[in-house]
Amino acid sequence: MIDESGLDPTAAPRRPDPDTAAAPTGTRGRSREPIIRVRGLVNRFGDQVVHEDLDLDVHRGEILGVVGGSGTGKSVLMRSILGLRTPQAGEIEVLGIDARSDDIESRRCIERSTGVLFQDGALFSSLTVGENVQVPLREHHRELADSLRYELALLKVKLAGLPADALDKLPSQLSGGMRKRAGLARALALDPPLLFLDEPTAGLDPIGAAAFDRLIRTLQQALGLTVFLITHDLDTLYAICDRVAVLADRRVVANAPIAEIEALDHPWVREYFHGPRARAAQVAKASWDDGQ
Repeated sequence: MIDESGLDPTAAPRRPDPDTAAAPTGTRGRSREPIIRVRGLVNRFGDQVVHEDLDLDVHRGEILGVVGGSGTGKSVLMRSILGLRTPQAGEIEVLGIDARSDDIESRRCIERSTGVLFQDGALFSSLTVGENVQVPLREHHRELADSLRYELALLKVKLAGLPADALDKLPSQLSGGMRKRAGLARALALDPPLLFLDEPTAGLDPIGAAAFDRLIRTLQQALGLTVFLITHDLDTLYAICDRVAVLADRRVVANAPIAEIEALDHPWVREYFHGPRARAAQVAKASWDDGQ
């Protein structure tokens, strides 16, 4: 964690926190402390500029929903934070560590501290669910006995809401929803404080999507996770997200609780958050709150 009092006073000043004026309220163990900090991010593909001077803070203990139209670079942003893509410019800190550093130990520390659920689970098709879940354990904890790795994989599979017999099945033998849960189990294998989810409810029926939302919120509260969640699902945004970051115009145009986002005077926000689907999601959110 960065100690503000220990900073070099001769160093160039940091860019200010873009969220200072809009601190979220509520419970759920959230903190104003940024666990992810992005400043001045630039991402280009040839002549196409995806991000220009993008700033973002993700607070410890929150579920941050990340939304935006097609081509706004939601997944590119996630991959940049994870170190899977090298941006053209900008600063990225994860858990106080420079995510753009070439230092191997710094990179491995971030890898051990982050779990990722890619779209459709992104499981290795030739490995069983149990073997998939053990991949991070084999990478970062080679000293563990095979029997212990198996027991840990079983624990994570159950934590993700799958039956024990799913451990020995191939991904092709699972339904779409079960594959996502298997991918979630793998993402949780190292007990990371940070969880990245890329369209976790895409392709699920409404009942399955709602169940997955409840699982994410339950795990976040029980394990104290910070969740970076890319989604197009309005029901998910209203049901479980503490704040929402809106990508538009090559940057984050807003990062605030959803009630503040709804009041934003921006063309994409008006169309997205005030259409018939948004009104239906608001009704579903009221029902969700009544059931808590």
